[in-house]
Amino acid sequence: MIIVTGSVTAKPDRFELLLEACLAHVHRSRVEDGCLSHAVHIDAENPRRLVFFEEWRDLAALKAHFVTPGIAELMAAIREHAASSERITTYAAERNPDQS
Repeated sequence: MIIVTGSVTAKPDRFELLLEACLAHVHRSRVEDGCLSHAVHIDAENPRRLVFFEEWRDLAALKAHFVTPGIAELMAAIREHAASSERITTYAAERNPDQS
């Protein structure tokens, strides 16, 4: 499994627009082949910062995700509405077989 994390911080007057674009991206991504989970959360310490947490079946599924039209839509929204963005980080992980 591949875990992906990242974040974006909205410009002061653009939070709602950025949130709307991020939620649309999350909903599109959840139906992609290989997407195990995909979520965006509001940072409790910085309410203009949105944090992504994703789980993908494998690297092939993640690579396919990165070339979907939805990525271009998200990136356009980030360029327009974000003050900053954190680099995306990926991790290879295995589920603990003792946990369901």
